[in-house]
Order: sequence, then structure tokens, then C-alpha cells
Amino acid sequence: MATYIMLANWTDQGVRTAKDTVNRARAFREISKAMGVTIGTVNWTLGAYDVVISFDSPDDETTTRLGLALAAQGNVRTATMRAFGEEEMERIVGGLK
Repeated sequence: MATYIMLANWTDQGVRTAKDTVNRARAFREISKAMGVTIGTVNWTLGAYDVVISFDSPDDETTTRLGLALAAQGNVRTATMRAFGEEEMERIVGGLK
């Protein structure tokens, strides 16, 4: 499983229904689980992004499917990044000359 970070900003629709955001996050966890994705954290944030989500996913295709399923609901727009843990980074830099 690979780790990903998803940055999300609310759309106008998402802001209008902000009171439902916690319930939407719970539903997102269930959708993710059905896709074989494990949600680590969902954090509502101040600053450039409204929500930051960390999760483990089996592959890029599943991650893309999850992002599309979330975006299709119309409440957020997302940007997703692959994240590397300490052990992975040690292997990556270990190959540098």
C-alpha cells in the first residue's frame, strides 16, 4: 500500500452544506473502505486548504477512482500527492551516487 495526501477545498455547494461535513467525512471513510483504501486522518484546516486527508491505497488507479468519486459529490475539489515514509525515503536516497 502506498500513502497519499489529499488536499481539499470546499466548493460553493460544500460551504452551503458545511454543517454536514463530519457526516460526509464518515461516509467518505465507508466509500474508501469499500475500495480497499484505509483513511488515516481527516483534518479540517485553516489556510490554503479546508481539509487534509491522509490515506493508504493499493495503487494510483484506486486513488484516482476515490478522488473522482469524492469530487462527483460536488462538495470539494481535490489535489492528491503521493507521500513517502522514512523507510521508503531511505531506500530512495540510498540509490543516489
